[in-house]
Amino acid sequence: MQPRSSGILLHITSLPSRYGIGDLGPDACRFADFLAKSGQNVWQILPLNPTDPAYGSSPYYCTSAFAGNPLLISPDLLFKEGRLNRSELSDISRPGGDQADYRRAADLKKHMFHLAWQRFQNRKGKTDYERFCRYHRSWLDDYTMFTTLSACFPGKAWCDWPKSLRERHPRALAEVKKRFSKTMEFLKFLQYLFYGQWIRLKHCCNQKGIRMLGDIPIYLPYDSADVWAHSNLFKLNRHRKPYVVSGVPPDYFSRTGQLWGHPIYDWRLLKQLGYDWWIRRIAHNLKMYDQVRIDHFRGFVAYWEVPAASKTAQTGKWVHAPADDFFNRLLRRFPCLPVIAEDLGTITPDVRDIMHRFDFPGMKILQFAFGEDFPTSAYLPHNVPKHSVMYTGTHDNDTIRGWYEDPANTEERRHLHRYLGRKIPSDRIHLEMIRTVMMSPANLTVIAMQDVLGLDSSARMNHPARHTGNWKWRLQKNQITDRIADTLLEMATVYERT
Repeated sequence: MQPRSSGILLHITSLPSRYGIGDLGPDACRFADFLAKSGQNVWQILPLNPTDPAYGSSPYYCTSAFAGNPLLISPDLLFKEGRLNRSELSDISRPGGDQADYRRAADLKKHMFHLAWQRFQNRKGKTDYERFCRYHRSWLDDYTMFTTLSACFPGKAWCDWPKSLRERHPRALAEVKKRFSKTMEFLKFLQYLFYGQWIRLKHCCNQKGIRMLGDIPIYLPYDSADVWAHSNLFKLNRHRKPYVVSGVPPDYFSRTGQLWGHPIYDWRLLKQLGYDWWIRRIAHNLKMYDQVRIDHFRGFVAYWEVPAASKTAQTGKWVHAPADDFFNRLLRRFPCLPVIAEDLGTITPDVRDIMHRFDFPGMKILQFAFGEDFPTSAYLPHNVPKHSVMYTGTHDNDTIRGWYEDPANTEERRHLHRYLGRKIPSDRIHLEMIRTVMMSPANLTVIAMQDVLGLDSSARMNHPARHTGNWKWRLQKNQITDRIADTLLEMATVYERT
């Protein structure tokens, strides 16, 4: 981790756009310009994999660990590439709203994708596309087949497909490839478009001195391409259904814990296979990003295993994973492993030992600093270690202003006032908290864009354990001003983070 740097947390879907949700197009490059102008050198985003509208389009509920989300493909860039003409672009363009509308984005882009696909099929010379398909063959065929079959059996998880497909009999898979070859090629084409646009955006950012910080969810949903294609790597019964699922015990966010419900890895088999699937997943992400945050890092050391029939996560237990062996294997493949460990919640000494031994920086959240353990909290800036990443809050937290104005946080406000030595008006609290984070010893500080703007709780990105109303906040073009850029640049300069 490079010393004394700072960045902004903003997911791609939260960018301005005329197509329902933010995408990889011109507004993404304009945001990179804002980062450079404001002295920021890290852009942190959430996972970019395909999402499921049945689960609120959460970026942490991904139907593939490797594929990109086609809804993030930019129509404007397709026009610049000659894949759409201007009249077709005008037909799907609509004024941008103040919230992400995933259904609208899907409706607007469906026709556009097929127009681009028709033109591509008639084009001579497809060397780049063919090279892309060969390079990503290890996951691309499984993903496109899974997506195709899911459309053939709407509303059914893969465990309810015909036995020959559920158990991936070679003859049945060969028949699917033959029957749905055009559909699968179209889905591969969308991945080709997505990764072409993503690499272009990453290059744009890197040229401006901005590192891309990605996010890897440790778990995958049961109904995903990877669990279907590699069911032996997960704790499933003879019917190929989970008998234990993921979660976390009661914590800051929930008194009954969080029952995530993902299938759990069979670490004993993964170890026997040399962790091949995980190594390919890490390699894939390190090509996409300059640095990665691993969500729920402690699951590599010990994970909360809950019986599949349980209604809450309270009935779970801790089970150890082979963290030492796993990360030693990773370091043999990647001598410099640019990983940030999400170490929030219940963290035991064995997790700290792994982080220390492999030199993985952890996360510190300023909002957590003013609770009952004040003034000894590990999240207070003067207690934060240099080798860490400090946030005002993450996508799971309320905004700084929302947190500060919450009537339930009276005691936290009192502690904050003692720490700062004065009371702060609500419309200035975000600036004081950003300044406090910036002056901390942490090598890297990351500020949520909502906190840069001083927005209230209505701009919150996610409420953990709540299944509706999340992942909708969007940045408006008029919210990015020279004054905000100058303020951030001044702080970054004063605290030696440029």
